[in-house]
Amino acid sequence: MTYATAIVSLSVDRPTEALLEVTGQLAGEFSAHVIGISAAMFSPPLYFMGEAGQSLIDEGEASVRKRMAELEGQFRAAMHGRAKQIEWRSALELPARYVARQCRAADLVIVGGDGNAISDPFAGAGPSDLLMQAGRPLLVVPEAVKWLNLRSALIAWKDCPEARRAVADALPLLARAKEVTIAAIAEEEGGQTAVRQQAEDVAGWLSRHGVVARVQVPEQSGNAVVQLERIASDTGAGVVVAGAYGRSRLREWVLGGVTQNLLGQPARCALLSR
Repeated sequence: MTYATAIVSLSVDRPTEALLEVTGQLAGEFSAHVIGISAAMFSPPLYFMGEAGQSLIDEGEASVRKRMAELEGQFRAAMHGRAKQIEWRSALELPARYVARQCRAADLVIVGGDGNAISDPFAGAGPSDLLMQAGRPLLVVPEAVKWLNLRSALIAWKDCPEARRAVADALPLLARAKEVTIAAIAEEEGGQTAVRQQAEDVAGWLSRHGVVARVQVPEQSGNAVVQLERIASDTGAGVVVAGAYGRSRLREWVLGGVTQNLLGQPARCALLSR
């Protein structure tokens, strides 16, 4: 169980320290090939036209290229002596679209969290967009996280295809975690027995892959976001594994509450699949 190739997506307008540190840690742990990626577009004000407008565009694109060259230097320095092999890819293109296409080359995509802020779609590929387009598991790294803490991992279980896929995608990480907890939240009162049975099935499946996991089902039902955050804090989880799902295809509601919380929370990494 390994990640042979990982992609790290770097935005031109965000700090890179946490992303590169976690990427370097994973590269060393799995002896992985790492692809660093950055894409951005300069978006001039609509009222600029003619020669003045073209001059502004040229200056803006030059600034973007300079920033991407800086990011390449940071990436190469951070991976030196840690990754098995490295390569760099960049383009003046819409970031989410470009990065999503490159994901065909990787087992895992490492990206910064959005901190619940509105991100600039011209400056970097946000995790919400990549979840919808990449077709690969995402490891979301908040800016405040300095390393990937694998002393404890938490699986946020819901009996759906996305969660099953996430657990399978996370096997290499789960195999290296010292403790693994499966948290299953009953959506309705009286549903604890059924969700415990589901989680025990997952624990049994993991055990056949060499991963020992314990099951935790809160006595209270509902409010999965609050309960999962409490369990993550109690267990000292350094990474949360979850399926990314939602009920609506509209942009504002395309991801469910648990997923949005994991994308924006500052305390721990999250491995998400859909």
